[in-house]
Amino acid sequence: MMPHPSPVPSPIMAYRASRAALPPREQEADVFRRVTGALRGAQGEGAEAGLRAVRALADNRRLWIAVEGLLIDPTNALPVPLRASIISVGRAVLREMEKDEPDLAFLIEVNENMAAGLSGQV
Repeated sequence: MMPHPSPVPSPIMAYRASRAALPPREQEADVFRRVTGALRGAQGEGAEAGLRAVRALADNRRLWIAVEGLLIDPTNALPVPLRASIISVGRAVLREMEKDEPDLAFLIEVNENMAAGLSGQV
């Protein structure tokens, strides 16, 4: 009986493997960049942009809720003043997303700053 050739990894599996090899802070920055890209794609008019905005805002909300959860963890190694500052920014983001028409440019800017900080670009 002939051995089966090993399956070729899918592009998604290859992408995930390459992302997993990145340092944790760069992985975190990548999440902010992806959510920010979705927010950018939601800018515009029309029903399609509206649907993209709903999804992008939901993803952004989940991201910032997760960030806050990590920051309030007493075992988090970041200095307490930095953690408090990021939590404050996150709460401002969450308040903005509660508005009838959130300011996507503001949300994009905050996320870009977070990604840059995580990547050491500030």
